[in-house]
Amino acid sequence: MAKLYLVPTPIGNLEDITLRAIRILKEVRLILAEDTRTTSVLLNRYEIKTPVIPYHQHNEHHVTPQIVDRIANGEDIAIVTDAGTPGISDPGFLLVRACVAQGVAVECLPGATAFVPALVNSGIPCNSFCFEGFLPPKKGRNKKMEELKGETRTMIFYESPYRLIKALEQFSEAFGADRKASVSRELSKMHEETARGTLAELVEHFKSKTIKGEIVIIVAGKED
Repeated sequence: MAKLYLVPTPIGNLEDITLRAIRILKEVRLILAEDTRTTSVLLNRYEIKTPVIPYHQHNEHHVTPQIVDRIANGEDIAIVTDAGTPGISDPGFLLVRACVAQGVAVECLPGATAFVPALVNSGIPCNSFCFEGFLPPKKGRNKKMEELKGETRTMIFYESPYRLIKALEQFSEAFGADRKASVSRELSKMHEETARGTLAELVEHFKSKTIKGEIVIIVAGKED
């Protein structure tokens, strides 16, 4: 039976890919990629010649039925994103849901996800946590912050480097300036950094820096 394979790709260092992921990407009939230019760098590194087509937030609703039909008719297809595991704040969910609804087999390979190393490296309890991903940039952001004020689990957020300081200031206002937190950026890359402290301390730390790279913010939950 043909399958949809969700294949995690490195979040930075191209060596962070499994042997199985490389094999699957070589064996499938087609690879769906969030950005074909980004994916081509990885494919060229491992001499993967499988055809690639774009699959992203601007075309997924249109393309998904065609992809499901191709898998149902016997083609193994893989989906990758620019970095990490498809479906985690990246395209993939709609396709998985459509496959499940049509009885098409889906298999997700284990692999890279940015929030896991950021969480484990934060020094903040990771036995119980909630993943919030990217908060709404404008509409609904304050409402979401209000909802999270009473959250006792460790909270995980993704953020753009351009909005990092503003996000930390908003967290400080919502959760308290002395709430423990950490910020990880450039994970697995040469300039990887994890900064730890209170929200107020992290605001001051990043105000004096040029901020680059994808950001993972870990915020301690409210103490019981």
